[in-house]
Amino acid sequence: MSAVPQLDVGSRAPRRTATVDVVIPVHNEERSLPGCLQVLGEHLAKGFPFPWTITVVDNASTDATLRVAHELAASMDRVRVLHLDRKGRGLALRTAWGYSDADVVVYMDVDLSTGLDALLPLVAPLVNGHSDLAVGSRLATGARTVRGGKRELISRCYNRMIRWTHGARFTDAQCGFKAARADVIKPLLSAVRDDSWFFDTELLLLAEHNGLRVHEVPVDWVEDVDTRVNVVKTAVDDIAGLIRVARAKITGAARVPDLPRRPEPRAAHPQAVLAERENGLLWQLVSFGAIGLVSTAVTSVLYAVLRTWWPPLLANLVALTVTTLWNTEANRRFTFLDRAGSSGRVHLQGLVVFAVYYAVTSGALLGLHAWQPDPARWLEVLVLVVSSVVGTGVRFALLRSWVFRPAAVSEGEERG
Repeated sequence: MSAVPQLDVGSRAPRRTATVDVVIPVHNEERSLPGCLQVLGEHLAKGFPFPWTITVVDNASTDATLRVAHELAASMDRVRVLHLDRKGRGLALRTAWGYSDADVVVYMDVDLSTGLDALLPLVAPLVNGHSDLAVGSRLATGARTVRGGKRELISRCYNRMIRWTHGARFTDAQCGFKAARADVIKPLLSAVRDDSWFFDTELLLLAEHNGLRVHEVPVDWVEDVDTRVNVVKTAVDDIAGLIRVARAKITGAARVPDLPRRPEPRAAHPQAVLAERENGLLWQLVSFGAIGLVSTAVTSVLYAVLRTWWPPLLANLVALTVTTLWNTEANRRFTFLDRAGSSGRVHLQGLVVFAVYYAVTSGALLGLHAWQPDPARWLEVLVLVVSSVVGTGVRFALLRSWVFRPAAVSEGEERG
């Protein structure tokens, strides 16, 4: 950052309950800013139940925006100004949220495209602890939007791309209407790299990746026809950002160790846990099957290559060891949702399961060579594929019933 932020703080409400800081990034908005602050201030003063502050973040404006912002802060209660010498919406939010002393930090656009009636539903789940982040959505059920067909198409395609590439559960990444608990957002900001328009998407992807709860609020939204966003450049930057975040997830760089963790959901009654687990069986079968198909294909290719130099048992062992590393991690995250964590017990049981799987596949190869001492290479691969399918079924049963068995079920059965 090129300059130390300068704060011009107006009077603030006494701290009674959770405090809320509404951040408004601006760049060359000398005309829009007075009306925005007047409407927003009146809305907050009328019936907003929490102590609030408005922070205007001037992003290197070249017009009179900074002067106007200081004048408004001097004449209005609970308004303050933060000045930055460099542009970037992400930079503005990162700086303002990082400096804020409020319990909940909010962001909204200066054009107030989003209806302010959604502000309290946005903040309430954060104040009561139900959620960690909250976002306004123009695509959620119940939302009402007024915008051109081109922007509607771009928005829907972009958000669908996010869901396809990252498995995101939120529907609208770029709506300029978001809020977060300060104790959650501040450590999360350290992992966000983008300082521009992709900041919102990266923040939400990292939040979900780290197990935070994101609450969506359907909003009323009217397009600002005076938007200054370069659609083509923003689209290119967004695609590059999605690739970068995917790489960070794979390498582990997307994990934020200092975040407060929510406990895994667990039903109190053992029968409820069993019912929940049975309801999730279809997803577990689909996920495990997809991962198993990929693992089997990779194992077969590796085996065929390694068999050129090594005997069958050694080639099978190396191929299985390589693919098992990915297979176990994928099943831990996606199939069984990491319910058993990463304890030594789980790793030890995982080794036992691997040994059973290896015994099945290796036993099939030994049986083939006992029956036919010099079988064709294609026959070896075929036997390996069939035995891998059988071994995969055994592996799933052991993982589900033994390694990743919910603790509540075991405890309940012991008590019974």
